[in-house]
Amino acid sequence: MNNFQMYRHIMSPGWTLGWTWAKKEVIWSMVGAQTTEQGDCSKFKANIPHCCKKTPTVVDLLPGVPYNQQFSNCCKGGVMSSWGQDPQAAISAFQVSVGQAGTSNKTVKLPKNFTLLGPGPGYTCGPAKVVPSTNFLTPDRRRKTQALMTWNVTCTYSQFLARKHPSCCVSFSSFYNETITSCPSCACGCENKSKCMKSDSKLLSMVGINTPRKDNTPLLQCTHHMCPIRVHWHVKVNYKDYWRVKIAITNFNYRMNYTQWTLVVQHPNLNNVTQVFSFDYKPLLPYSSINDTGMFYGMKFYNDLLMEAGPSGNVQSEVLMQKDKNTFSLKQGWAFPRKVYFNGEECMLPPPDTYPFLPNSAHPNRVSISTLFCFVLLFAVVMW
Repeated sequence: MNNFQMYRHIMSPGWTLGWTWAKKEVIWSMVGAQTTEQGDCSKFKANIPHCCKKTPTVVDLLPGVPYNQQFSNCCKGGVMSSWGQDPQAAISAFQVSVGQAGTSNKTVKLPKNFTLLGPGPGYTCGPAKVVPSTNFLTPDRRRKTQALMTWNVTCTYSQFLARKHPSCCVSFSSFYNETITSCPSCACGCENKSKCMKSDSKLLSMVGINTPRKDNTPLLQCTHHMCPIRVHWHVKVNYKDYWRVKIAITNFNYRMNYTQWTLVVQHPNLNNVTQVFSFDYKPLLPYSSINDTGMFYGMKFYNDLLMEAGPSGNVQSEVLMQKDKNTFSLKQGWAFPRKVYFNGEECMLPPPDTYPFLPNSAHPNRVSISTLFCFVLLFAVVMW
């Protein structure tokens, strides 16, 4: 399995893969993964298969299993990195020994109805398609062998199938306006409003309050937006040739921490990033002629883990960008991002008419001569 998504990884509790056998196949054994159910194997007397179900469901093994159960790129608890973050960790593999399937490419039939949970819904899988057979090299790399058959299955992800509400929201602020544009109310739906927890609640000290549930039901901090994740974009400083932005990501879910998180931002000035201070950064080029999208992610062993809601439930960094004097402006919300994605999910932005705006007397680059003259004149009148 290859996760070719540039900025959406599959996090804990990991992927779940399923399919329907075309005939009466059984799985004799597996290495690197296991099925969740054995099924009815009563017709087998001596050797009992690993799984006899017509529709097996396969999950990855956990780290630390015995070596004789492992396979290359297996045993990570179903967690797969995004391709843009770590291509080597974006692969998962296992081996299946299948019985009663046939012995030639004429008698072997392709499985159908593939399903993928990663870890929840949202993926839709197409039919299996026969492709040129995979080749294998012997250990001395002098001989090549060929698989009997090889087929590919492609699964695509849709946020609209995964959930009916966004899972994150965005707020804005700036140095030139005291107004803080907060996330829209009920940006992520208010179904959990009655079950949320206030930040000063004594229940938070109970043992096990942070333990995740099997169905991944969140325990959210009570907020007006009711989102598990909030991304804050603050326009911090405006220099002569550069400008600086502070980005803060806050977790409001008491039952989940986010490993290998990713943040994708679309903004026209990301084509000239000078320095990112506390995050790793990689430009994304969806179109070769447009460089306006970038991916931020945590530094390994430093801030690649976003802790659960609480005092440690946030990560932040600053970004220094060089100005393009033909396009740079602080007017009409130009300094704020066009789109924001957290872990591959698009976040809800505030309405454009609520963005922090420049005061009437302010200029994005300098103080006007008329304003300075009025101030001097007023000072002279007062002294007189």
